[in-house]
Amino acid sequence: MAVGPVEYLVVTFPGGRFADVIAPVLAEAVASETVRILDLAFARRTAGGAPEAVGLREMDPQGLVRFDPPDDPPAGMPRITDLDALDRLPEENSAALIVWEDLWSVPLTRAVQGAGGRILAHERVPADGGDDVITLLERLADLRQREVLTDTEFAEQKTRILAD
Repeated sequence: MAVGPVEYLVVTFPGGRFADVIAPVLAEAVASETVRILDLAFARRTAGGAPEAVGLREMDPQGLVRFDPPDDPPAGMPRITDLDALDRLPEENSAALIVWEDLWSVPLTRAVQGAGGRILAHERVPADGGDDVITLLERLADLRQREVLTDTEFAEQKTRILAD
C-alpha cells in the first residue's frame, strides 16, 4: 500500500479555542481527503503548572474532527507528552499535536513507481526560509533518540548539515 508523507505540527492557542476555530478547518481537510489524521492529542498548562495531557472530547466536544487512529502507526510517531516544544507552552494555553498523512501525494507516488521511478528527496521548506544549524542538529538528535535514525544515518546527516 502506498503511503503519503507523514508530518506533524504542534500549535498553541488560548484556553480551549480548538473546537470553535481550529477544528472546523482541520475537519474540512479530512473531509476533502487531502489528509488522513493519524493522531490528534492535546495538552494544557495551567497557571503555575506543568503541561498535562487533555482528552480529545474535552477539546472537541462535538467531534468535529473524525479520525480512526491506525492499528499499525508509522514508526517514530511523536507523543504530545514527550515533546520538548511544550516547554515553551505559555500558562493558560493549550497545545494540539496533529499528525497526518498527506493523501494527495499517494496517487503521485504510485504514478512515479509505475513509471519505474522513485522519490529521491522530500523536504519541508521552513516557513522562515531556513533553519539555523543548531536547530537542524537538535532535530536530528531527536530523530536518533526516537530511533527513527540509526547511528550511521545520524552521522551521515550531521556531516551533511555541518558541510552546508
